[in-house]
Amino acid sequence: MSAYAWIQTPLLDIAYLEWNPSGSRTAVLMHGWPDSPESWNTVAGRLAADGYRVLCPALRGFGPTRFRDAATPRSGELAALGRDLLDFIDALGLRQPLLAGHDWGARAAANACGLRRGVAAQLVLLSVGYGTNDPNQTLSLAQARNYWYHWFMATPRGAKAVRDNRREFTRMMWDTWSPGAWYSPEDFDEAVQAFDNPDWADVVLHSYRHRWGYAEGDPTYLADTALLTPAPELTVPTLVLHGGADACNQPASSEGKEAFFQGGYARRVLDGVGHFPQREAPQAVADAILAFCAKTGT
Repeated sequence: MSAYAWIQTPLLDIAYLEWNPSGSRTAVLMHGWPDSPESWNTVAGRLAADGYRVLCPALRGFGPTRFRDAATPRSGELAALGRDLLDFIDALGLRQPLLAGHDWGARAAANACGLRRGVAAQLVLLSVGYGTNDPNQTLSLAQARNYWYHWFMATPRGAKAVRDNRREFTRMMWDTWSPGAWYSPEDFDEAVQAFDNPDWADVVLHSYRHRWGYAEGDPTYLADTALLTPAPELTVPTLVLHGGADACNQPASSEGKEAFFQGGYARRVLDGVGHFPQREAPQAVADAILAFCAKTGT
């Protein structure tokens, strides 16, 4: 693995990690919240060993990624994440990469495919059910309980926790979203460095508030939001991997989504795995991705 590199897009200087730059195929792996590009280290190494050039960008507000203009709204809306990914693909001149994402990264990857048909060869979504970006969606009471942190961040008390106690706040998610003592202190310390970005708190608070209609979006993304509302059907072959013990997004939240996918669809539940499959079960995740890609043509 190399150190971070940067690529300039219209709005961002995006930092990314890269493996096997001369690989014959390309995979872009998108991290989630609260996490960092390093969450993919083991999976990325496996894909690189199989011949992929692997790129793991830091999302807006995370790690070394920076906004180019101080006047740009620090939006965390999901359409913006999808557009950022398309800008990253264009800046590097990538042609139909494999797109894989976890949590926020899954939403970014799916939205990129919704905004531009044919942008990816395959799509892999971890821990997120497609079509769950709608603020008017029906939620079970159990899932609403899991989303306590969403509602908390809509309050002044929650905003203060995000701004002033981000380490303690995010550790709560790591400690409760997956079973057992699944991570080392070093893993968390590495990830939390990505939250020291000066825009992290603004992007995070806006993302969750906008998701439920508590904040206005950036007008820049009105057209993209319209294309993504309601969630469009996708033509890219798609694999969903969901931890069976995910205590953030219940596994049921990714069930019954087949009608959204016209290019082939598979879903696999990983028994005993929580919300961070690429960290908790990286070999199983890598095996599933490689088998899916072999089956669907690359």
